[in-house]
Amino acid sequence: MARKKAALDFEQSLTDLQNLVERLESGELSLEDSLTAFEQGIRLTRDCQAALTQAEQKVQILLERDGELEQAPFDAERPA
Repeated sequence: MARKKAALDFEQSLTDLQNLVERLESGELSLEDSLTAFEQGIRLTRDCQAALTQAEQKVQILLERDGELEQAPFDAERPA
């Protein structure tokens, strides 16, 4: 359940970040609103980066064999 929540939090943060970028790019926000949105975007970006870093660390742990990291190319088409 915790993994599902973390994935949902990441997806929600990414969606929020995309919406924020669209609002900023529209040019319709005031300077103050743009700065507030930018600050929020920085927080969301850091949250997403932290989640990706954690996921990468988990993948490295899962690929570890006999004390050595076994590198394997990512293939989205290959079944797990």
